[in-house]
Amino acid sequence: MEFYSRTDIGKKRKSNQDAVAGQLISPALAWSVVCDGMGGNNGGDIASNIAVEEISKYMSELLKDKKNSEEIKRLMEYAIECANAEVFSKSRQDDTLRGMGTTVVLAIVSNMKLQIFHAGDSRAYVIGKRGIKQISVDHSMVQEMVDSGEITATEARNHAQKNIITRALGVNDNIKLDYNEMHLENGDILMLCTDGLSNHLEDYEIYKFFCKYNLDKIPKILIDECNARGGNDNITVSIIKCDGEDQI
Repeated sequence: MEFYSRTDIGKKRKSNQDAVAGQLISPALAWSVVCDGMGGNNGGDIASNIAVEEISKYMSELLKDKKNSEEIKRLMEYAIECANAEVFSKSRQDDTLRGMGTTVVLAIVSNMKLQIFHAGDSRAYVIGKRGIKQISVDHSMVQEMVDSGEITATEARNHAQKNIITRALGVNDNIKLDYNEMHLENGDILMLCTDGLSNHLEDYEIYKFFCKYNLDKIPKILIDECNARGGNDNITVSIIKCDGEDQI
């Protein structure tokens, strides 16, 4: 397996409120988490970093001892719940941080099985020989409008309320998460990203970059392309490639 990640402040923001971490624990086990903070000049930065640090602690210390997918699932959920409690507690202790929160997408690949928890609009994609597929569903106001038929997916990309999310880590004392799992094929690539990337690039464009460039270069290339198109937000991308000789 291979793991690469990168985060960038972009061209318009004064601080980077994204955070990312990940690790190859063994040839058959890897994890990554991506968060995109919200809540004022300092709050978003603090929320995303607390969440990533808290989740990383559990992944690094306990994941290698989990024997099956059910144990892994319980660990993932517990780690996110602990991160939620930590961010929420911090926000209650400091009035300037009240209301801060962050998106979260946490993924683990173990023996070719992908397990994901997420809240918010940071995304997970699987990229393979047959193309690119978004496997997370945005928890956002515009996604609800798309689901109800009020607007189209194309209209959602430039909607004035596209940045309003309906779920976040740390805003309340509990968190509602979506869970998904699937089997991956040799050569499949998992990509996690914040909306600073997905708002600038269409899915088919992302896929073309993966087809054209070496995997270790992809995070920087995707970020550079987003910045070339305005860099209106922080940009973060994380990649895990499953073991196998087959290429896209």
